[in-house]
Amino acid sequence: MKQVKIGDSNLQHKFPKGGRKSISLETELIKLDNFENQQLPLIIKPSISDVDIADWAEANKEFIDANLIKYGAILFKGFNITTTTAFERFGLAVCSELFNENGEHTRETVTGKVYTPVFYPADSKLLWHNENSFNHQWPAKILFGCRQPAQQGGETPIVDSRKVFQLIEPKIREQFVEKQVMYVRNYGNGLGLDWQTVFQTQSRADVEKFCQNNLIDFEWKKGGGLKTISIRPAVIKHPQTGEFSWFNQAQHWHLACLNAQTRESLLSSFKKEDLPRNCFYGDGTPIEDSTMLDICGVYQRLEICFSWQQGDILLLDNILTAHGRNPYVGERKLFVAMSELISFSQT
Repeated sequence: MKQVKIGDSNLQHKFPKGGRKSISLETELIKLDNFENQQLPLIIKPSISDVDIADWAEANKEFIDANLIKYGAILFKGFNITTTTAFERFGLAVCSELFNENGEHTRETVTGKVYTPVFYPADSKLLWHNENSFNHQWPAKILFGCRQPAQQGGETPIVDSRKVFQLIEPKIREQFVEKQVMYVRNYGNGLGLDWQTVFQTQSRADVEKFCQNNLIDFEWKKGGGLKTISIRPAVIKHPQTGEFSWFNQAQHWHLACLNAQTRESLLSSFKKEDLPRNCFYGDGTPIEDSTMLDICGVYQRLEICFSWQQGDILLLDNILTAHGRNPYVGERKLFVAMSELISFSQT
């Protein structure tokens, strides 16, 4: 582990206790480490007590940005960020803005800038994905904060999306690069979020306008349901580094990636065209089950897991790093925030 001196000696760093003492940023305030000799995440810890990490982050944003681009993930440990207010303050220190609208997540506060994780059964693994990569626009950065770790499990596995691109079998990679991915979603069938929740409106006209502006085909169904179809890239270049990343959610949507019991239950309850979620190659042809299992195998080999501790914050570059969630036992409480909206047209 190495200690580093970061910041301008003319800047002052404040502490929350003892009358908010000030100390030059030239003081060695943080330590850098790697997780079990892995490439990611970079770990940042305090080297002295009571470091106000939000103040430090605001003064050292260029340092954080440079390391986030290099590693793809930064884990802040030991800074005791355990409240919504503190988490949002830190998020605004490391990001230029935070989203205030995301229908896939539940709001944590009335401000709408901090969310809880998407609901998913505790006994199942939420597979690796880059946040909102099925949409035309998505966050460049995503933050997770641990208010309360699960009694057992509940880790947030992360995967270097650059390595996923490199390790996927070339023929599979070429197919996805050429054809892209088609995401098909049915709302209002009694399973999953309805369109009113996701689009945060009761107005069909508002939904139609949103779809038109975000390159989504839509179809209103009998009974008030909605079907959407989106074709998105499977691979993109990072706008700053030019590196290729495997950037899609096919493994989230494809039936082959579900456990056998869930898959059989869905197929017995819905026609294939009415499944809550499904995906295909961009030309509408089926993605082979064997192809998806190969892709999942690459993710599984590359995933890195750390145990959450109360107060931890994980900052991800959403293009460079995918994330998931392991099964867990006991209550698990995490904060989520997303920032810096970007679209496929910008990559």
